[in-house]
Amino acid sequence: MAKRSDIDCSRWEKAVQHLANVDPVMRNLIKIAGPCTVRPRRDYFVVLCKAIFSQQISTKVAAVLFRRFCNKFPNRRPTPKKVVEFLTAANEQQIRACGLSRQKQSYILDLARHFVEGKIPTRRFRNMTDEQIIESLTAVRGIGRWTVEMFLIFVLNRTDVLPVDDFGLRGGFQRAYGLRKHPTAKQMQRRAEPWRPYRSVGTWYLWRQPKTAKK
Repeated sequence: MAKRSDIDCSRWEKAVQHLANVDPVMRNLIKIAGPCTVRPRRDYFVVLCKAIFSQQISTKVAAVLFRRFCNKFPNRRPTPKKVVEFLTAANEQQIRACGLSRQKQSYILDLARHFVEGKIPTRRFRNMTDEQIIESLTAVRGIGRWTVEMFLIFVLNRTDVLPVDDFGLRGGFQRAYGLRKHPTAKQMQRRAEPWRPYRSVGTWYLWRQPKTAKK
């Protein structure tokens, strides 16, 4: 029986081969980084909650605070209904102990209510376009386009997302292609055009490259 890691890697083989064929720079990055290991997730609500927690603070601090938040729920797993109950019943001190400012509290509560009220059509995500999912999720306060693009890549594994507003991606393009400065959105789109329909995978390889990647 094939190992899970083998299955995860093989699902991207076609994309990796395409990138290597159309872009010599990408071919080199693939040799350095190895197989693409991105795999789908199903815990949509939890992922989006954590994304809100992570806004404007370090990843390490966000992880600590989000664990505190999760500890407030049965099996340490926040669900939309339980989150609404907690945030509407708990006192301010209990909420702040989780690292939630009033603003982030309102964002998490809005997200939970969207899920509870069925305003986020998760069961239809498979048949929705990337832009339709972006429109659906950015209707939640505190969730912007960049957050949904990360969701599309790392949770839904959509294959052709190019998050041109991502600072790390701009730096990745600059290093990989030997540019004098960060490229504009249009410049990134032009360079990534041959990657279609696998721009998400190309993006992942640019993020994975060493700081001193050789071309």
